[in-house]
Amino acid sequence: MEEPDHRFTLANERTFLAWMRTGLALLAAAVALSQFATDLDPTWLRQACAVALGVLATASCAGGLLRWSSTQEAMRRGRPLPSGRLPAVLAVGLVVVAVALTVGLALARG
Repeated sequence: MEEPDHRFTLANERTFLAWMRTGLALLAAAVALSQFATDLDPTWLRQACAVALGVLATASCAGGLLRWSSTQEAMRRGRPLPSGRLPAVLAVGLVVVAVALTVGLALARG
């Protein structure tokens, strides 16, 4: 097994850290929505969106770790870099949460 160029290893690490920051931001949004948007009705919608954001945060962190590991392994073995569905999953999940909150706000405001 051959060690990849340090620049590529460090770039892979920066990408991993970006996934962790994304997960942390999603988790902060979930907590904020759950704890500080108490006037947003219906309550079940607010809680469901907070849970969805928490699930997306978990997916971002876990997926980022798996992607970092598989990319590092591919670089060491001289194989093509793996592709993943995580960006699409996060995008779709965030669109669903945004639409749900927008509709909820529109209905609540009358």
